[in-house]
Amino acid sequence: MRIRIVDAFTDRPFAGNPAGVLLLDSAGFPDDTWLQQVAAEVNLSETAFAHPLPPGGEADFALRWFTPATEVDMCGHATLATAHVLHTTGAAGGTVRFAARCGILSATAHADGITLDFPTSPLVPVEAPEALAGALGARIVSALDTGVHIGDLLVEVADERTVRALAPDTAGLVAHSERGIIATARAEDPASPYDYVSRCFFPRVGIDEDPVTGSAHTALAPFWSARLGRAELTGFQASARGGLVRTAVRGDRTLLTGRAVTVIDGELLTAP
Repeated sequence: MRIRIVDAFTDRPFAGNPAGVLLLDSAGFPDDTWLQQVAAEVNLSETAFAHPLPPGGEADFALRWFTPATEVDMCGHATLATAHVLHTTGAAGGTVRFAARCGILSATAHADGITLDFPTSPLVPVEAPEALAGALGARIVSALDTGVHIGDLLVEVADERTVRALAPDTAGLVAHSERGIIATARAEDPASPYDYVSRCFFPRVGIDEDPVTGSAHTALAPFWSARLGRAELTGFQASARGGLVRTAVRGDRTLLTGRAVTVIDGELLTAP
């Protein structure tokens, strides 16, 4: 069984967010225990598993994502990685539709990369828990709940330098959201190629810091679009690997555009 490692939201190897991708020949998914064991063995923030669906339905492939510790409802970078593998291997062309736990998602390949069509995360202002600022290591300007699909707390901090300098107590973040914490601020330099910065911490699902988080941008995009008065923006996730996500808010859908690079193409020797 072929297994690939793809760096997503980047145009060069060893940047962006790496994801494992397994394209299954079966008509269904193997046992959940096996899927979780493979994801733990790959030990990246997510491993994606996809299998083809019968023609004529609302989706072309079924898609699931696992962290090393658990299954998640939504993952942007591993969806981008899966679409990249489908297109580069000739298994699919044009727009690919995925049936996932969060609904029907699509990925369209074009000259500027791959555009994902995801549900926009609803944002509800909340009071930040008192202990959160201490665990994060920064003063919180505002906080918003991001809804059921991603289950994060989006927190705005003072400035870009604060985002970049964060060194949180990740164990202390676990109590404050269903999945994790998205920290963000506006870009400091108007001449920079991005409009806002972010970092994402998900210790509850086994990921202390995620390099580039597509799903988080379904919340970051509407947040910053409302602030900046533009539907189309670019976010930079300021992790050690870093990556750019071009975003466009279209009402209840958010478009996420990026590139991807396959860095490993190998064989998984343990079948389900």
